[in-house]
Amino acid sequence: MRAQMTDIERLRHSTAHVLATAILKIWPEAQFAAGPPVDNGFYYDVDLSHRISPDDFEKIEAEMKKEIKENHPFERMEVSRDEALALGKKGRLAALNERNAPSKFKLDIIENIPPGETISLYRNGDFIDLCAGPHVMRTGNIGAFKLTNVASAYYKGDEKNPQLQRIYGTAFKTKKELDDYFGMLEEARKRDHRKLGKELEIFILDDDVGPGLPLWLPRGAAIIEELEKLAKETEFAAGYQRVRSPHIARESLYKKSGHLPYYAESMFPPMTVDEEADLRAELEIELNELRIELGRAAQRASEELNFPLPAKITLSDLVREIQALAVEMPSYLEDLLKQYDAIGHRLDSLDLPQHYYLKAMNCPHHHKLFAAVPRSYRDLPLRLAEYGTCYRYEQSGELIGLMRVRSMQMNDAHLYMTPEQFEAEFNAVNEMYLKYFKLFGIEKYLMRFSTHDPAKLGQKFVDEPELWKQTEEMTRNVLKNSGINYVEVPNEAAFYGPKIDVQAWSVIGREFSIATNQVDFAQPRRFNLRYKDRDNVDKVPLCIHRAPLGTHERFIGFLIEHYAGNFPLWLSPEQVRILTIGDEPQLVDYSRAILAELRSHQVRAEIDTSTDKINGKIQHAEKIKVHTMFVIGKRDMEANAVSVRVHGKGNLGAKPRGEVIAEILQSIKERRSN
Repeated sequence: MRAQMTDIERLRHSTAHVLATAILKIWPEAQFAAGPPVDNGFYYDVDLSHRISPDDFEKIEAEMKKEIKENHPFERMEVSRDEALALGKKGRLAALNERNAPSKFKLDIIENIPPGETISLYRNGDFIDLCAGPHVMRTGNIGAFKLTNVASAYYKGDEKNPQLQRIYGTAFKTKKELDDYFGMLEEARKRDHRKLGKELEIFILDDDVGPGLPLWLPRGAAIIEELEKLAKETEFAAGYQRVRSPHIARESLYKKSGHLPYYAESMFPPMTVDEEADLRAELEIELNELRIELGRAAQRASEELNFPLPAKITLSDLVREIQALAVEMPSYLEDLLKQYDAIGHRLDSLDLPQHYYLKAMNCPHHHKLFAAVPRSYRDLPLRLAEYGTCYRYEQSGELIGLMRVRSMQMNDAHLYMTPEQFEAEFNAVNEMYLKYFKLFGIEKYLMRFSTHDPAKLGQKFVDEPELWKQTEEMTRNVLKNSGINYVEVPNEAAFYGPKIDVQAWSVIGREFSIATNQVDFAQPRRFNLRYKDRDNVDKVPLCIHRAPLGTHERFIGFLIEHYAGNFPLWLSPEQVRILTIGDEPQLVDYSRAILAELRSHQVRAEIDTSTDKINGKIQHAEKIKVHTMFVIGKRDMEANAVSVRVHGKGNLGAKPRGEVIAEILQSIKERRSN
């Protein structure tokens, strides 16, 4: 993995060593753990009594610049395990010289290096570190860098270990690249969907409702409905059929699907429901009353039959005692015993309390819908689609606005097919992705093809080695034949089959995981799904799970940042706002007539009848990013026209009313990107 480091990762890893060098020159007692490159930068974990803060960054960066200016070479040195341990005990590792205290973290790392593996050190100037490399040639090859923040981190990520300070930074080959990166971060802050979601009145998160459970305001609901409309039209044209399923189900459904126990940690805790609790309680009361009567009847029988009755006796022992006397059971006692047995049998026949789970995925429900009707090969492929609401118990620390939530509406569908139909169906799903990417202006994307790890069969993955091999090869061939850009990632498949995760980049370069396309060979067998082939023989269908638009929550979060809240007309929460210049009755009537015409065509239009001046009305509309404004004054009314203003483009001038409305309707119909 080290040998596969990119040039920029080498640069950043080298900068981490320069960071450690600088810290040691200021605080010689510092002890270092790990300092790897990470996405967009690097970090180094340090144990130091002084609490480093951003106020220290300027001082640290000045020392780093000195080390870079001195242009020390990065020298690799291979040593034996004993030599490495000796240096660590002298405190010489991750240090500028020998010290009184041993290099405790480096010694621990050495102890965990497998026998026979090469141990290497790297030197730059006086700094020597235990490191597998690689690095740039010299410290002077490091271009532009900046320290970004400091956080706490447990050694090796284990809270039982010491808590260290993690110093983050980033580095690029040139200052321009560094400036562009921080410019992108600033733009990302402006586009943050949490910030814009509140400002544009799209969604809220409320403590009383609960973390990760977004509430959609009318403007957000409008976006949701447009996305659903898009998906339904696209899927209808592709031969999908829509279904509905409930938000909860019994535990047995998820055991059958295999999600329990594999997926239990991501599901909300179960609800225990005793559906016959009232009847159970009534019968238990009757049973207790009968016990009392039986006690009295037994006492009476013992006196009449002249046999001693123990202080405590079970009903079965009582019956045996009477039978031993070789006399007839008293009718009053026999009747009570029959009643007691009958109630006991009724109690035993009641259903036990059941566990119900909030639905974390739609697939088990769709499998039940497939199985509800006899299927033939003529029915396949069968494509069942649903915008189903699912609930997943994400850890509170992982919840991020709309990107990681606990309640999600998923653009879900399950496709059932014969093996011969697989390639066409899988490719059609990928083509649907590409169509959506073009519509939303997503130019950079990547398919992550996730496969299984044979060593984890029966643990993380279903234990079907031949089916894994077969379906992974089928998926790989489709990707190769279609020419789609993809990378293969081991050990990240779904537990029931290989999958494609779609990574997309917004216009400012932020990466999002927004869609999935999964192969499933396991669940159809678990649910005993069958279809009759041409020879009338039962066969098990293959299944594809797919969600091209992912969830409303994540996809809308992506779109908010992608568009910076400046949605195209068809997707804009408020498509048109009418702004009157004045409040003369005739002008207001003319404006309301235009409003009625727009709304009759399902255009999301509003009218601002406030007493604000026209500049104030425009300012309010611009602030909430209304796509199109009709500014209407007396001259516009007399000419049966409107003055058009588009957010981000400014005033486009006066145009005939009919022409403008026709253009708006056509733009919405075609889902134009402008």
